[in-house]
Amino acid sequence: MSEEKNTEAVEEIKEVLEEKEEKASKEKKPSDKKKKKDKASAKIEELEKALNEEKDKRLRLAAEYENYRKRTSSEKLSIYNDATAKAVEELLPVADSFTMAQQSMQDAPEEFKKGFDLVGSQLAASFEKLKVEAFCEVGDDFDPNIHNAVAKIESEDFEENKISAVFQKGYKLGDKIIRHAMVQVANCD
Repeated sequence: MSEEKNTEAVEEIKEVLEEKEEKASKEKKPSDKKKKKDKASAKIEELEKALNEEKDKRLRLAAEYENYRKRTSSEKLSIYNDATAKAVEELLPVADSFTMAQQSMQDAPEEFKKGFDLVGSQLAASFEKLKVEAFCEVGDDFDPNIHNAVAKIESEDFEENKISAVFQKGYKLGDKIIRHAMVQVANCD
């Protein structure tokens, strides 16, 4: 009997030990799962951070490209406007001579006047296509930024700081002045 009791006691001890091991392994498994979850969430956070950095890099690159595109487009337009202004500047003496000749044709035959008017309208159309505008008329306000005053008069016919005579028309391309108008100003100080 004592052998049977010993065997039973050993089996009971084994069962108790197995139960304790089972409990211990169950307790370890949740902590292992927790460790695995912590590692996985850390890895996810790391990947999300890397993804956000890549998104930021791509957005910055796209913004830099857009700025480059706008800048080069602006530079091309500026170069075109400068070249157009330079070419028109070289043609202005011809346009001035043509205008003077047209004004002095009072006694010329009608066919000559029609021909001159036709050439004058073609010249004006060419300037218009190039977006070149003539400015300055008698009676306009004097603006030293766009007018070159070469004479002044005192006259009751004009208000103060009004243009009383235009010696040479001014021309501009957009906001860029190609040539300042040469004028006479009335009643200025």
